[in-house]
Amino acid sequence: MSFDQKIAVVAGAGGGMGLNIANDLIAAGAHVALVDLKDRPDTIAEGPGSAVYHQGDVTGEAFVKTVIAATVETHGRLDYLVNTTGVLWFDRDKSIVDMDMDVFDQVMAINLKSHALTARYAIPAMQASGGGAMVHIASIDGLRGDNKPQDAYGASKAALIRLSKSLAIQFAGDGIRSNSILPGPVMSPMQERWQGKDDVLASIAGSVPLGRVGVTQDISDACLFLLSDKASFITGTELIVDGGCTALP
Repeated sequence: MSFDQKIAVVAGAGGGMGLNIANDLIAAGAHVALVDLKDRPDTIAEGPGSAVYHQGDVTGEAFVKTVIAATVETHGRLDYLVNTTGVLWFDRDKSIVDMDMDVFDQVMAINLKSHALTARYAIPAMQASGGGAMVHIASIDGLRGDNKPQDAYGASKAALIRLSKSLAIQFAGDGIRSNSILPGPVMSPMQERWQGKDDVLASIAGSVPLGRVGVTQDISDACLFLLSDKASFITGTELIVDGGCTALP
């Protein structure tokens, strides 16, 4: 898979899956605009591609528009968009009958609206570039219910799957592909509650058919495949990366 001289925007790249994906693209020769509300991480890859870090809120349309425009102005094109921005607020995101609806709105803005905004401005840039590919990080939680619910999170991820499919159909004629990745249990900053709890990790791993908890590299490998020309006939679909969890009866 070659990404030499390709141009990418990775939203949510301040850590975790987003940073892993951005670093792998940079290491493969891509020029990457990393976008996040967090401070610039110290672990951005040094090449052979290049990195520009944009710190700001991707739920703000003006900021997103500026980032996409700056990327296109610098490089003359845009080939890829990766959306990894998301929150999972265990202490506040509950059943819809119990949660504060302001929390619901905030989760939807971060987990769904931000993806919509980046696509809104990336797609015209890709049209002008002759095509491109988008990958949106959803979740297996968007496919099922939960007796310990995070209803805003699950609803936002289900909506993201639908949005990705719609974009795939709308812009296939422009050579633009859109796919989503549905991670299962993955050790990342979002799951910091697992850190240092070997018994909890062992229990989770025991519930996964492949016998382990995922790592961010698993998601990055899947993402780079979907972006690449190796996936040139794949669009409008979901790649489940969960160690077999959703295949269980």
